[in-house]
Amino acid sequence: MQSGKRKTIIAVTGASGAIYARLLIEKLKRLRNPPEEIAVIFSRAAKEIWIEETGGILNANPPVKEYSNDSFFAPFASGSSTYETMIICPASMGTAGRIAGGISDCLITRAADVMLKERRKLIIVPREMPYNLIQIENLKILTLAGAIICPASPSFYSNPQSITDLAMTVVNRIINLAGFEYNSFRWMEND
Repeated sequence: MQSGKRKTIIAVTGASGAIYARLLIEKLKRLRNPPEEIAVIFSRAAKEIWIEETGGILNANPPVKEYSNDSFFAPFASGSSTYETMIICPASMGTAGRIAGGISDCLITRAADVMLKERRKLIIVPREMPYNLIQIENLKILTLAGAIICPASPSFYSNPQSITDLAMTVVNRIINLAGFEYNSFRWMEND
């Protein structure tokens, strides 16, 4: 599939870190070859945290389309769909645990289950610290099942000048892991 025709799912769960999801959606829309669709799903807690942390609501204009987490009537609830990447950002440990346990009790966990069973790209961005042993074991299970665990750990070697710049170091890494083409600071490659 050509990068301009890709369909991507962004799941936002109840962990703090809505800035990562907001910046990720904005950056995906601005790529030279943006996804054909950016499907966004919020958990109930994520909507509340989004408003608290960003001061607003998601502006779901194309290519962004919001889906209800309470309904399986979304194309990516089935392996027959053409969505090839799912990013859970930020990922709560409860969501990670349900996915690791094979519990598909909402659209987010069902879509993640589909990504794993179809061997498609699932990127999980946990925003938690420290981790307890149960969380580490769940992340291990997800890694063994094929997910990519990308903790929301900002980098400093690009000398970020603001909170947004710092958060973008995580967002740029996520976009890189998802396989999108973009120009960004890369360690020892930028002169």
